[in-house]
Amino acid sequence: MRLEKKINNDKVKVVTFGCRLNHYESNVMKRNAELANQRNIIIINTCAVTNEAERQCKQEIRKLRKLNPKSKIYATGCAVQLNPEKYIKMDEIDNVIGNEYKTKNNMFAKLKHKKSLVTDIMKTVSTNKIIAVNNAYKVRANLEIQQGCDHRCTFCIIPFARGNNRSTPIGELVRCTRELLMFGIKEITLTGVDICSYGSDLPGKPRLGQMIRRLLKLVPELPRLRLSSLDPAQVDDELIDVINNEERLLPYFHLSVQSGDNMILKRMKRRHSREDTIQLAKIIKSARPESILGCDIIAGFPTETENNFQNTLKLIDEANLTKLHVFPFSPKEGTPANKMPQVKPDLVKHRASEIRKKGNRNFKNIMNGQLGKNVKVLVERKNKGYTENYLPVKLTSSAKEGELINTVISDKTDRFLIAS
Repeated sequence: MRLEKKINNDKVKVVTFGCRLNHYESNVMKRNAELANQRNIIIINTCAVTNEAERQCKQEIRKLRKLNPKSKIYATGCAVQLNPEKYIKMDEIDNVIGNEYKTKNNMFAKLKHKKSLVTDIMKTVSTNKIIAVNNAYKVRANLEIQQGCDHRCTFCIIPFARGNNRSTPIGELVRCTRELLMFGIKEITLTGVDICSYGSDLPGKPRLGQMIRRLLKLVPELPRLRLSSLDPAQVDDELIDVINNEERLLPYFHLSVQSGDNMILKRMKRRHSREDTIQLAKIIKSARPESILGCDIIAGFPTETENNFQNTLKLIDEANLTKLHVFPFSPKEGTPANKMPQVKPDLVKHRASEIRKKGNRNFKNIMNGQLGKNVKVLVERKNKGYTENYLPVKLTSSAKEGELINTVISDKTDRFLIAS
């Protein structure tokens, strides 16, 4: 991430690392800071998914302090939650804030006489009140539907930074969705740490599919709805039925695959097999043939052999996976995978590169296949937007931001489809 310039003295600056949920929470923090009349402050929303992510966060904090010696710097997020003392000791930081408090509207009042505001996240049993906040896209927004995770994948530290699964009641989601529409939002992405676990802690235990169906029924004016990452082990028949029958649920689905080899999946303590991923991909494609599937993949997980790696490469084609988020494995202190026999760093890097190449080829094929197709595009700034199945489009003619237009793909570049 490029370092921002020195901030203006009367502004609130939030620097975000990591996931879509972090970006949502950063928008909430910025809104709360402005309502609390905060000035000349910088909030760093950290990530702890890998050691490299945390290193980048700390590096950014030091750079921002050098550029902004008079600003007040708050550090929050998963890295801070896991090890607050490490950040309290940093001379560059004025205050640290845990994940439970960072989106509460009274956070700044609570910090008035405290250096640290970090609680035991594992004891937290409910979500904070969600807030309708816009983001930089203006016509698209994220909506937090749950927090935390009840699973314990061997590579992942995040459950200990986010706590156990806690879901937002459907009524709150409906309220917030309606407010977002009042702001001009036309597309909402449901986000969280593990959205497929939605509802397991609520009365009646509504599942994700049931919640989506009710949300779309109660807010018929919502044009477009997307889902963030889905766990293949938890996509049930009800969610498939919603995918099949709700056209406003857009046909791009991102799967938390992680590996295409069954032995590695077991060592990761994942709850699905490579066959489950392939079968799920076939079911989704059968329900919505226009669907595009993306996924998360970890390259070079400990003990991964060449044969294990080749199984992952094969899975990408067998499940027709296109938009790949590839993570070279990075050992994280506090996780079981940190103690497993590691793959050599150069080999990890090479395997990640090979996976990206295959993903890029698949993406190019998908883009080539769009020529001449009729698509519906949600227009964003500078005449750019996305199709329903999440392909980027540039419009050659002027269109109003927030407009949903039907158009035909006439050309393409390496990065964009071209339409008039």
